[in-house]
Amino acid sequence: MSVETIARRYASALADVVINSGEKETVQNELKTWEEMLNANQDLHNAFHNPAIAHNSKEKVLETLIQKSNPSKTTANFLRVLLRNNRLTEIDAINEKFDSVLAERSGIISASVISSRELSEAEKTDLRANLAKLTGGNEIKVDYKIDKDIIGGAITRVGSTVYDGSVKTQLEILKDKMIKS
Repeated sequence: MSVETIARRYASALADVVINSGEKETVQNELKTWEEMLNANQDLHNAFHNPAIAHNSKEKVLETLIQKSNPSKTTANFLRVLLRNNRLTEIDAINEKFDSVLAERSGIISASVISSRELSEAEKTDLRANLAKLTGGNEIKVDYKIDKDIIGGAITRVGSTVYDGSVKTQLEILKDKMIKS
């Protein structure tokens, strides 16, 4: 099973809990802090990732960290579940999906756009309007990234749908057609 699928399952389950309890922002912020902490401390990340370290030792480390950081009960329990299922080191992907699931349930759809250059505000506005039309008029939250390797154009991902209008991909398609001719 892919990390993305696993992350979505954990994120969806956590979203169910925090929406019902009203802890959405608290848990979201606390999980971001934990993600940053695990990414900042390579020894800590390696300890949780290392299968040679006994599970009860990992639990002791986690419990000590929970006591020191004093997160909400929901966040603490979620971290324990992640550790129990050997998913604590995938907190980055889970947080990303968690943010996405919360946004979707609020009627906001997340999209990512990778372009070869910085887009102007007018281009961003037009793109957001076109994506809103594609998604039935939903509000769109767009994350913009630059990748000069795509040569020109853009690659847009909305949910699991990818719209690839990059020059690099178009050249590869043209190359395949020429080879097959």
